[in-house]
Amino acid sequence: MNIFRKKAVTSSTATSLNRVLGAFDLTMLGVGAIVGTGIFVLTGVAAAKYAGPALILSFVIAGLACAFAALCYSEFASMIPQSGSAYTYSYVAFGEVIAWILGWDLVLEYGLASAAVASGWSGYFQSLLAGFGIHLPTFMTSAFNLANGTFIDVPAIIIVFIITLLLTRGIQESSKWNILMVFIKLAVVLLFIFVGVWYVKPDNWVPFTPYGFSGVTTGAAVVIFAYFGFDAVSTAAEEVKNPQKNLPIGIISALAICTVLYIIVSLILTGIVPYQLLDVKDPVAFALNFINQNWVAGFVSLGAIIGITTVLMVMMFGQTRLFYAISKDGLLPKSMQNVSKKTHVPIVSTWVTSALVALFAGFVPLDRLAELTNIGTLFAFSMVSIGVVVLRYTQPDLQRGFKTPFVPFVPALAVIFCVYLMFQLSAFTWKGFLVWLVIGLIIYISYGYKHSKLNDSSKKSML
Repeated sequence: MNIFRKKAVTSSTATSLNRVLGAFDLTMLGVGAIVGTGIFVLTGVAAAKYAGPALILSFVIAGLACAFAALCYSEFASMIPQSGSAYTYSYVAFGEVIAWILGWDLVLEYGLASAAVASGWSGYFQSLLAGFGIHLPTFMTSAFNLANGTFIDVPAIIIVFIITLLLTRGIQESSKWNILMVFIKLAVVLLFIFVGVWYVKPDNWVPFTPYGFSGVTTGAAVVIFAYFGFDAVSTAAEEVKNPQKNLPIGIISALAICTVLYIIVSLILTGIVPYQLLDVKDPVAFALNFINQNWVAGFVSLGAIIGITTVLMVMMFGQTRLFYAISKDGLLPKSMQNVSKKTHVPIVSTWVTSALVALFAGFVPLDRLAELTNIGTLFAFSMVSIGVVVLRYTQPDLQRGFKTPFVPFVPALAVIFCVYLMFQLSAFTWKGFLVWLVIGLIIYISYGYKHSKLNDSSKKSML
């Protein structure tokens, strides 16, 4: 079995999808995916449980890991302007079986992340309804949990299908809505910064590292979830004008903007409220209520709903394009690469993604499974970084619109940071991740290998 057969590198921009996105659209796509759950949810939990005021260091460490990986992603994106992100890059650098593992790994990342974000959206939406005195029946407010009397998270399922309908209208339409929502949530974040900075008490930053440096690194492993999304930019490669130039700009710009915002917000947040009190699901709004700025807190809650909506949209978008790319290579059923002639959207992939995300978000409690998203993405970042070095030595003459600086040192730093953060995660997470990969290998052996287009090519060459 030639499971390590590789795809040839092609710089062709031919595609059935619609190339309408520019550098600004990609930057907004990245910001839409990154700014959301990280600022509005994870900052409080990470400060209270792991890092304390040193949360700022956690974001710096996580940001460095992502920055090094983003430089490697940018080289691949400029060299291979095709959908699929780490899956497609690994197909060229390492071969089919590794590509499938990365693709299956990204299904875990995008699928569970989308479901977790939908559940978070449901929580904020129900809080907003409660502010108007509206309360949904308990059985439909959360995933299945007999102890709490809940059976299904109806709001989460509804938002998933609304996003699906928006995605089926085409990338240009989806991008316009994303840009509008990104501007609204950035305005809300800036409002928090301008209001909150006047209430900062430096005494709240003492002690700065209450849980020690190990708490800082554990916090980094948790908050790195907040950065996931820049890789979703690369999944849009087949819908980008001049992808060799615009993809690197979009990836790096989005990450830079979001890193600065995360650091400023975490600094102000822990300066307003003692870190021990921040273990809440809406820490930014909580902080504003803490200083009696209730009217601002209301705007922030609304901004959080909008912010989380854009994260969900981009994550689901990434999942649909991943299914499309894998199907084009024959490793998934052909129907998943069918593209609408009117909207240039992979319709079957979009609705399959919708069904899976709705299933997980509606019925499965994802509190511990959220860590699986982290370990899966850190693994993908590591493999892409190694792939840059491999192709520099095996195919040095390939045309690269962007080159990762200081190779192999930058890719090595990306791998070191990512692997280190992976080992900060729990044993449960590692076991779940390995089980997921084993399931993926079974699917590849039973279906993917036989139906691979490269398998068909090898048979024809033998004839």
